[in-house]
Amino acid sequence: MSGHSKWATIKRKKAKEDAKRGKAFTTVIKEITIAARAGGGDPAGNPRLRTLLEKAKEINMPIENTVRAIKRGTGELPGTHYEAVTYESYAPYNIAVIVETLTDNRNRTVAELRHLFSSHNGTVAETGAVSWMFSRMGVVRIPYASISEEKLLELLLDYDVSDIIHEDESFAIMCEIKMLEAVKTILQKAGINIEHADIEWVPTNKNDQLSQEQAQVVLDFLDALENHDDVQNIYTNLA
Repeated sequence: MSGHSKWATIKRKKAKEDAKRGKAFTTVIKEITIAARAGGGDPAGNPRLRTLLEKAKEINMPIENTVRAIKRGTGELPGTHYEAVTYESYAPYNIAVIVETLTDNRNRTVAELRHLFSSHNGTVAETGAVSWMFSRMGVVRIPYASISEEKLLELLLDYDVSDIIHEDESFAIMCEIKMLEAVKTILQKAGINIEHADIEWVPTNKNDQLSQEQAQVVLDFLDALENHDDVQNIYTNLA
């Protein structure tokens, strides 16, 4: 079982703040629209959409908002056309960063991100520059107080779980993408509340060589990056 992650803790706290001020609604609505466009508007046949509808429920998004987002995705309602674009980059001190965006203007977004990175001594890199340092994995987060570490390991013994990380008040369970639904199901059957379940970029090795002052510079930059309207998710190898 791996240890604590400072960035994960800050990201979780920021997610709660975003939920309060409404940015979480905008983020999920964009994702639902994209998912419905790509896989149809029926959650039963669209696992990605099903996951996003669960996320919308967690942040108390009104049902009518999700219905409109789905209809915009399927073309039943007019709406902005969003494009999913992923950028690979380096934050200050050569910390690897993967930024997932949803944008209605790719040229505007990349120009703004390049400016944001350069003003913080970072760079937007070429495709493949940092993604080799990450693996695409299913990630399920559950409350730390909901189950003991020993019982959790026993419960997941027969599943292809790569790692379990203690993130502040949560356990983050890493698994192969194909096992994500199965892990969610076994946890739900055990009566455990699932805080988050999605596919993420997980660093294969974390950089823990920065001083506290250097790490804070990176964290301040990541916080500024998350405030960009088009940024959906940020993944980094900062410990």
